[in-house]
Amino acid sequence: RSCSFTGFSTVQSRKLAKSLSRSSVRSRMSLKPPKAYNSLQKGALIWDPKPLQVKKIFEALKKGLNEYLEAHQAELDYLSGRHKDTKRNSRLAFYYDLDKQIRSVERYIRKLEFHISKVEELYEAYCIQCRLRDGATNMKQAFSLSPATKASRESLVELYRNVQECTEDMCFIEGALEVHLGEFHVKMKGLVGFARLCPGDQYEVFVRLGRQKWRLKGKIETDDSQTWDEEEKIFIPNLHEKFEIKVTELRGLATILVGVVTCDSISFFTTKPQAIIVDITELGTIKLRLEVLW
Repeated sequence: RSCSFTGFSTVQSRKLAKSLSRSSVRSRMSLKPPKAYNSLQKGALIWDPKPLQVKKIFEALKKGLNEYLEAHQAELDYLSGRHKDTKRNSRLAFYYDLDKQIRSVERYIRKLEFHISKVEELYEAYCIQCRLRDGATNMKQAFSLSPATKASRESLVELYRNVQECTEDMCFIEGALEVHLGEFHVKMKGLVGFARLCPGDQYEVFVRLGRQKWRLKGKIETDDSQTWDEEEKIFIPNLHEKFEIKVTELRGLATILVGVVTCDSISFFTTKPQAIIVDITELGTIKLRLEVLW
């Protein structure tokens, strides 16, 4: 089987190499530099695109953007109906104020439509590079099993270069897509612990999303209410990172780890504020309440 594949190896690989080089997205797009991930070997850097994760984020993002678009379209329809009634009743000042609101909503809808089209364009380019990389990888594996000849060695070198270029292009697109993910506004709603939370107890909550960090301290008051030194933090969504939440209890100079959990952000891409209750301990005796607005 490998010998029969070698029969068209040189011609096919060169055609593939040309198509891959022509399809390089960096020649057509001005994108953010690719993201480099640290490998396990010290001092080494690798390209590490994650197509399955990007697909999940893209689908959640597109769904959320369409929800916003539908909500503003409904608002526009309502305002337009009132606009017609106001015109008939000839209340001039109110009519112009309503007209101003309509124009503002129309501008926002156009921005949303452009945003959605840009996200779709980026993801389509990403899928093309992913398919090209898979094809080049499969050919490279097939050539490695064929008899070693000068032509096959040249083809392997060319295919290896093409795989690297497609991988880099995928990382460039991931960086560009992250710019369109918006913001997460995270609000602290307090700890829930029933008998575990006593007046005078002090806790520290540490929330991390990639390189973004939020550290806040709170205290259980005598009336069982809670006071926290910060209430809200803005996080920039990330394609690959999950929220990591760490809760520790402060006892004088000592700290006691209560628990560490991770939380995926895919469900946060929606128009409505999301109430999040996270089990900090394994048995759920202490929970953390957050609210996330995208």
